[in-house]
Amino acid sequence: MSDANKASKDVALSSSRVIFVVFVLLLLDLLGFTLILPLLPSILDHYAHTGDGAYQSLQSAVDIFREALGIPMEKKYNSVLFGGLIGSLFSLLQFLSSPITGALSDRYGRRPLLLLTTMGIMSGYVVWALSRSFAMFLLFRVIAGVCKGNVSLCTAIVADLADPKARNRGMAMIGVAFSVGFTAGPLMGAYLAVTAKTAGHVFFQTPALLALAFSVADLVFIWLMLPETLSAHAKGSHSGFGDFRDLLSPGALFNFSAVTRTKDPPTEQKMQRLKALGRVYFCYLFLFSGLEFTLSFLTHQRFHFTSMEQGKMFFFIGIVMASIQGGYARRIKPGHHVRAVRMAIAALIPAFILIGLSWNVTMLYVGLALYSFAAAVVVPCLSTLVSEHGTASQKGTVMGILRSLGALARALGPIVSSSVYWLAGAQICFLVTSASFVVPLILLTGA
Repeated sequence: MSDANKASKDVALSSSRVIFVVFVLLLLDLLGFTLILPLLPSILDHYAHTGDGAYQSLQSAVDIFREALGIPMEKKYNSVLFGGLIGSLFSLLQFLSSPITGALSDRYGRRPLLLLTTMGIMSGYVVWALSRSFAMFLLFRVIAGVCKGNVSLCTAIVADLADPKARNRGMAMIGVAFSVGFTAGPLMGAYLAVTAKTAGHVFFQTPALLALAFSVADLVFIWLMLPETLSAHAKGSHSGFGDFRDLLSPGALFNFSAVTRTKDPPTEQKMQRLKALGRVYFCYLFLFSGLEFTLSFLTHQRFHFTSMEQGKMFFFIGIVMASIQGGYARRIKPGHHVRAVRMAIAALIPAFILIGLSWNVTMLYVGLALYSFAAAVVVPCLSTLVSEHGTASQKGTVMGILRSLGALARALGPIVSSSVYWLAGAQICFLVTSASFVVPLILLTGA
């Protein structure tokens, strides 16, 4: 075997190992993160029944918002709306922390930042397990929001890989980790909560302890298995952080200003493409997350889905996404990602029309199949495209900014979409938003 072939094989083996490690550590992280998802309405009801002072204060603010939009005072809708606002707080904290975490990883390395953020997440789960008041529960969500840098750091690790095919495979496997985590985690959380309640324990304590166990396992796995993917040369060439406003201002983030102010900025053509990709990413997630948030409202109202039926629906979505990401998405050839994104976003237009107009469960699930295809393809492909920009010493900053734009979209999208839903109804909300996916398709022409 020639030296060139041997070197190529070694690089491929090294890339495969990194991708495997990233998949496992992100899966452990997401399993812990998603355990709480089916419990959130019950947790809010728990603190409402205890007469918690902090809860009552925030409930007053929610009531003002509810009355302004004309939302009916129904217990289930109230808890979902309250949960959505708490979710928006989490996303806003992610918006603030992700670019800073990414920039720090460009300076000090991916591995140290992953260890640090994982320890922060562990401390948040400890607070959750010990929480007996709504104020402590909110503190847990704040800690989790600030420290949840694992996703942007994992995408930066994959972006560090030299082989474009390996980067594409790595981004697809990150998508698979999301699909599996968001499929298995909520089911585990719901089962453990029921078991704990039957045994007479605080229903959320067992899921909290399991989430803590997942984060401990994650920390050990990172310590033992994850190599540092940022080269010493890339660390040494990092010129500092510049103006921190470039990492916090929405305008600067949309323009990727923190990347342009480095000593080795990308070319003007690459910067224009990077900005276009960032806008497509934000616009897509703004529209998608809004309809994703209101989907459970629609199925509850129109088809009277129980919690178990909702769980089956999300299980179907997760299985379809994992199948597409593990099969089609990771085999997309370099240079074909824009076309794949265009096809997936276009599929969302009929998907949400079918869901919004659905008069039976079969029609709903046909729409959900198209929805799942798009959800499996768009984010991994856009992440792959963005990972091609920036030098080795800028990858963390670039991926952190992308993650921050996504978090801002996920903070604003559900609020806007739920407002339209309650003011104009489900059909108008889904039809108008489905038509709005033309906007990211137009923006994609600049990418």
